[in-house]
Amino acid sequence: MDLKGLYFVAFILMLGFSSTLGGFVGLSPDQCAVPAKERVDCGYPEVTAEQCINRGCCFDSSIPQVPWCFKPLQTEECRF
Repeated sequence: MDLKGLYFVAFILMLGFSSTLGGFVGLSPDQCAVPAKERVDCGYPEVTAEQCINRGCCFDSSIPQVPWCFKPLQTEECRF
């Protein structure tokens, strides 16, 4: 298998792994709907999805060249 094929297989495996975790445990899907260009890095090189989520961050490895572990959108609290 050539190097491109190996990268492709690795990408597909990571994509499948991240989708099985849901990418946001304890966070709503809306909080993790951060546009790729607005993601603020929340991890470190080679952070796993589990480590990222345990930090209270979102994980989405489906878009290359942007942070996969990133800060969720902040929900505004209602105040009376």
